[in-house]
Amino acid sequence: MTTFNLRRLKLRSGEQFRDELEVELVPLLLGGSEYLPVPERVGAELTVTKATTGSIYQLSFRARLHGPCFRCLRDTAIDESVDAREYQASNPGSDEELRSPYITDDTLDLSAWARDALALGLPLQILHSPDCAGLCPVCGKDLNEEPHTHDEVAADPRWAALDELRRQL
Repeated sequence: MTTFNLRRLKLRSGEQFRDELEVELVPLLLGGSEYLPVPERVGAELTVTKATTGSIYQLSFRARLHGPCFRCLRDTAIDESVDAREYQASNPGSDEELRSPYITDDTLDLSAWARDALALGLPLQILHSPDCAGLCPVCGKDLNEEPHTHDEVAADPRWAALDELRRQL
């Protein structure tokens, strides 16, 4: 887990701090599948700007995730560019909108922030290609490699009376 000690920053209103650092990324669990960051540690840029009423935090990095395609389960790699911002008020009180969930006791949890920002930037479905055909729902074969169809399966004879009613309508 990568953290950053905010106590070492002594910024006045309008001043800015920039630092290049490495952030440890943890695997993501999406739709029951695990997506591994490769490499686990990525170079990132952290910018802290002191405003009159609080601090603005910005984290920028690029990450590559490896995991299964949502449709055909083929090994897939996806590259994402992340640019995340957070705001922490100097005196947030009980207002959750003015408090960052990644700051606790003057420590910024960069790994948790990077994980959440990366997850929010991902597409709804991670596919190996936009035109992925997926798996056959009948036999389970990869339709990208073997496009095929199956003959219509004969209906269960117990449903014959309902089929007859449907034809009459």
